Formats: sequence, structure tokens, C-alpha cells
Amino acid sequence: MSTRNRPRETSESAQGQSIRIGISSCLLGQKVRYDGGHKRDRFATDVLQPFVEWVPVCPEVEIGLGIPRPTIRLERGGDGTARLVMPSTGEDLTRRMGEWAEVRVRGLGVHDLCGFILKKDSPSCGMERVKIYDHNDVPARNGTGIFAETLLRLAPELPVEEEGRLNDPRLRENFIARVFAFRRWKDMQGLGVTRARLMAFHAAHKYLCMARNQAGMRRLGKLLGSAGKADSVPKLAQAYLDELTTVMKRPPSMKGHTNVLQHMAGYVSDKLDASDRAELTTAIHDYRQGLLPLIVPLTLLRHHARRQERTYLLEQVYLFPHPHELMLLNHV
Repeated sequence: MSTRNRPRETSESAQGQSIRIGISSCLLGQKVRYDGGHKRDRFATDVLQPFVEWVPVCPEVEIGLGIPRPTIRLERGGDGTARLVMPSTGEDLTRRMGEWAEVRVRGLGVHDLCGFILKKDSPSCGMERVKIYDHNDVPARNGTGIFAETLLRLAPELPVEEEGRLNDPRLRENFIARVFAFRRWKDMQGLGVTRARLMAFHAAHKYLCMARNQAGMRRLGKLLGSAGKADSVPKLAQAYLDELTTVMKRPPSMKGHTNVLQHMAGYVSDKLDASDRAELTTAIHDYRQGLLPLIVPLTLLRHHARRQERTYLLEQVYLFPHPHELMLLNHV
């Protein structure tokens, strides 16, 4: 691949594999909610749509509940566990939903998902802070939807977010960066995992990880560097993916980004004239002060890296984490 002109990222990765994301059906505008309505999410349908293939899921409809239907909610059982109940009838749907969710989540493997967007506050799909009612009918926001809990348990490496949290530009950018990183991981797996490919993957994602957790980035490098020739490559790859998942879950801070920008600037600054060096230094400083979005110093670094043909920098995913048309770096 030419480092001068990176290919435009679309709904397919470099190896031709689709970037598929699971999503609560109502977020796509499908009228599947209890009241016959929907909760269309404009980021998903208007912004992200051209770059992904959606795999819609509606747990309540898929277990056979109608449209419209009586409301359901989580209730705290006598044993302390959360129960999925239809208050108007008293029907307990916990086992029905749980058994279906186990089968559905395992079946999602055929879709090769790279992420999942869940409907917030839903007793089936809510990822966190879902209302659980006690025996006095008093709610506490400390629950997880039945389907969401199963998804998080059975697919721990899968990037998962709620649509409500994606209104935060920082969380949104991190989720999409995780989705595309997971797609690249899958592409590497598709070619066959070897030590060399693991090292190459780590080298390309070094600064992406550093921005999120510098200590985590070092742990990943140490994991690969300390592996002996006799160690199992599949076990090494799984250990790396487990740690990578932990690192990537943490959204990068301004301080983390600034640290990476300064590291990368060190590779180009010695060949810049005084004016260009000052411009880059100022852009990084102004970003740190919240005066500029990340895209400004990042664009300058891309420009100087291309002009100087700094292959090491141009191969860093940090400079090109996701399609620029999404403009996610314009808002962090």
C-alpha cells in the first residue's frame, strides 16, 4: 500500500470484509417499540450508514411479543437477581428472554460483527443504568438489560456502546476507533495469525493505544516481546486481544492525545524550518488548551509526514483511525 495515498475506508476493509455492526432495531427507525414507534438515531442512519452494514436486533419482538405490546421492566427478585416482568399481567419473561439471548448472541457470530449499538434504558438492551424496581415499586438505576448482559458476557471483545453515550463526541470517536481496530484485527486473523503479523499489528496501533493508556501500550509490547518461540501463537494472540480490548475501552484524554502528538512531532520537527516548527508546536499547544480540535494538529502531522516520506508515521493507525468523512476528530 502506498503511504502517500491511503485508500478511502468504506464499509469494507482492505481485505474486502464488511464492517458489520449490530444495532437495536428501533435505532434504525424500525417501528418495533412497545407503542408501535421507533427511536431513530441520526448518527447511525445519517452519518455512519455509508460505512457499515447493519445487523438489526429487537429482543422483545424476536421472543414473540407483539407490536404494540404491554410495557416490560426489570424487577428485583426475592433472591436479589433482576427479573424481566410484564407488570400488567405479572408474566415473568426472564427465562424466555435469557434462553433466546444466549442462542441469538451465539448466532450473531455468523455475521462477523465489529461492534454493537444498544438502546439505552431498555430492560432488554440497556447497557447500564437501567431501572430495576424493588418490592416497593421504587426504581434504582443500576441494572443491565437481559440481552445486553448476555451480549457483554458472551462477546467480551466486541466494541459495544449505547446510543445515548454516543452523543458524547469523545465516546463516539472512541467507539468508532474500536470498531475499525477490531475489523483490522479480524482481517489479520483471516490471513492467519503469526508472530510477525502480531508484531506488525502492534507496531501500527502503538500510538492509538498510547493515547488511551500508555502503561497498557507498554504491557502489550512486553507481552509480545517476552513470548518465547515455544509459546502457543493462538494463546499469545488471545492474551494480546484481551489486553488490547481493555486498553481500547478507555477513551483518550486531551493529555493522552497531546503526549502522542508530541511524540510524533519529534519525528518530523528536525527537518522543519522555524516557521513550520512553530506552527506545529502552537497547534499542539492550542489543542491541549482546548482552543483547537484534534484534527488540526493531526492534519499538520499528516502533511509533514507525507512530505518527508516518514513511513513509520504514515503506517500509524493513529493518523487514520477511521474514515475522515465521519469528521469525528473535528469534535474532540
